[in-house]
Amino acid sequence: MPGSKYTKKQERKAEHIEEGYEKKGVSKKEAEKRAWATVNKQDGGGKKPGGSGRKHS
Repeated sequence: MPGSKYTKKQERKAEHIEEGYEKKGVSKKEAEKRAWATVNKQDGGGKKPGGSGRKHS
């Protein structure tokens, strides 16, 4: 995932969570959505700097 705001650790965590959902019979697409929602909730979103925020003067 080039240009990702997530660390490698967060990506591994999401992949592991996704696999767990798939084993429970959740579709691939839904499992991926749930996994990233879980990572975002636990870690507070992406950890790498950047984004489109505006600077205020």
